[in-house]
Amino acid sequence: MKISILGAAGLRTPLIVRAILARQDRLGIDELVLMDIDGDRLELIAALTSPLENSPKTKFHVFRTTDPVSALKGADYVITTFRVGGSKSRIIDERVPLSHHVLGQETTGAGGFAMGIRSIPVLLDYVKQMKELCPEAWLINFANPAGMLSEAVIRQAGWERVVGICDGPASMQRAIAYLMQAKPEDIYLDYFGLNHLGWIRRVIYQTQDHLPGMLELIKSSVNVPGLPFEPELLTSLGMLPNEYLYFYYYSSQAVKNILKSGISRGEQITKINLTLLADLRGKSSSNDFSAMQTAYQAYLKDRGSTYMATETGKSLNFFEQITATGEFPDEGYAGVALNLIEALRGNKPAIQILNVPNRGAIVGMDDQDVVEIPTLVSNGQIQSLLVGEIPAHCLGLMKQVKYFEYLTIEAAVENSYQKALLALTTHPLVSDFTTARLILDEYITQHKGYFPILQ
Repeated sequence: MKISILGAAGLRTPLIVRAILARQDRLGIDELVLMDIDGDRLELIAALTSPLENSPKTKFHVFRTTDPVSALKGADYVITTFRVGGSKSRIIDERVPLSHHVLGQETTGAGGFAMGIRSIPVLLDYVKQMKELCPEAWLINFANPAGMLSEAVIRQAGWERVVGICDGPASMQRAIAYLMQAKPEDIYLDYFGLNHLGWIRRVIYQTQDHLPGMLELIKSSVNVPGLPFEPELLTSLGMLPNEYLYFYYYSSQAVKNILKSGISRGEQITKINLTLLADLRGKSSSNDFSAMQTAYQAYLKDRGSTYMATETGKSLNFFEQITATGEFPDEGYAGVALNLIEALRGNKPAIQILNVPNRGAIVGMDDQDVVEIPTLVSNGQIQSLLVGEIPAHCLGLMKQVKYFEYLTIEAAVENSYQKALLALTTHPLVSDFTTARLILDEYITQHKGYFPILQ
């Protein structure tokens, strides 16, 4: 069995490699190919895992390449985790809207539009190659915006064996399990939405819905661990939202917080990334594997402790605290992806919250709409589980965001300025034609070669 990772020079790749090494027997993996267009950085990241890969305990071969053809040829699973334009483009994605007092967040805000329109052509080109080189492979998409990119693959390329994954719902499940003193796999989340736009409607444990009791406890709380919402909002909703809904429920406050801090998340991440990469270059020359690991662990801690802190004005490190207990180890995206692969290979059926076509699961959404919902994964099949009717305010927001996604995909494929402008105008966090045009024109100017030539 061959797994190929496209965009493997990213700083999360060591976590994926380690997770694969820990599960190698269950996965039955023979070959892991790590591909990236940046060969120098690919080799630098390799320094973090090469000693483990070369261990006698490792039963599969690891190859690194800058050639997508060799990476894709004969692959059974293709994991995409690239960022077109790198961290410089992320900073542009976020800073341009912020200059107009509009959220620029890389998936949820106007930045998600820019990242999507840059990434869709690249992903569709990879899928075109997959049709010739690995026509039976599953495409597991990490790259953001995960739901939009997965939908582009289905609607534009006709590739059905695609799944968008996010560790957000899995993190929520671990947090709830910790609070309930239960195992995560014993809890079922009645979850629905789109990627970074979802709600938990029920928490089923031992045949009972425990969400009402949790909401009652929340009423007397000053804040909710791990979530940036006031108790009054949660009890009014009667549901637990994904943390990214902060950007919709507190959109003005989010923009104010970022502007007040003077630094965007992209700028923050770029700074700590550059610090780590410089540290690794210095230590790799002396082959000091232990020192590199220490630097990498410090980087992960720094990244985790600052997650959404600038945007919300408070730390959301509750999930990090849970992981520190050792009871619920956090493999993040890697864990979600490998659980999926194990279930698809028939090892053990699994219920996972994934980004997949709706196929009747949510009443009011089209069958081909990619939604984020519970699924049953078993032996080469992914079955969407029934969600049924959802609150009208949730459906309305989902439909509006989904229409924005349709237009962004079409703009990327057709190189249409008109559709790109309409996409931004209809985005619920922009909702202004004049502002949308200013943002779009600045994106085109600043992104230069990474942006489609819109006409």
